[in-house]
Amino acid sequence: MRKRYFVEWNSNNQKWQLKQEKGSKAIKNFDTKAKAIIYSRNVAKNNAPSQLVIKKKNGKIEKEWTYGNDPYPPKG
Repeated sequence: MRKRYFVEWNSNNQKWQLKQEKGSKAIKNFDTKAKAIIYSRNVAKNNAPSQLVIKKKNGKIEKEWTYGNDPYPPKG
């Protein structure tokens, strides 16, 4: 089963954060989105199979990366 990571804006502390799908706490906080993405891509690559989802400040998905075995497109 692949792990899912999210880079998202935290309006409480005004920082970008890396979170794991089922984790309520941030793995790490960042002052800039660019720093958050660089760090998060390395975390996701080192924990493959995984997926990294980058969100905009409004919560909408901006970009996704999948590392390791990508289940899409499905066989059939």
